[in-house]
Amino acid sequence: MTVKVKDRSLNVLLVEDDKVDVMNIRRAFAKNDFESSLHVAENGLEALSLLRNEEESSVPSKRLLILLDLNMPKMGGIEFLDALRHDDSLKKIPVIVLTTSNEERDRIEAYKFNVAGYIVKPVTFSKFLSVTKALNEYWSLCEMP
Repeated sequence: MTVKVKDRSLNVLLVEDDKVDVMNIRRAFAKNDFESSLHVAENGLEALSLLRNEEESSVPSKRLLILLDLNMPKMGGIEFLDALRHDDSLKKIPVIVLTTSNEERDRIEAYKFNVAGYIVKPVTFSKFLSVTKALNEYWSLCEMP
């Protein structure tokens, strides 16, 4: 069951450098009727630029959720989290880590930056569907400004 709340769609910034994962997330969002506007940045530097409105196609700040991979070029996920949490205008944005890393140290480091969750990327598309369905239902019920 997909929970739909009027005018409660999310703006999702996916920070991900793997084009196949981006495609899988787009497909899973569509299959699950995830009510969102999906924006993509290929690394942490690009994501910060989009969030700070330094790019032509900036990301709306209202009802914004970041899905973050940890292993990326130029600026990885942990560096991005550090920069995000030290920026007064961005530090309150909820972030869910969505990564291939199942390393305890990565998990601990991410939670030091107050992430809302840590999900190891599913291997199969059917698992991607399950993950996005759970995200859709959870964030549809959250009271986000």
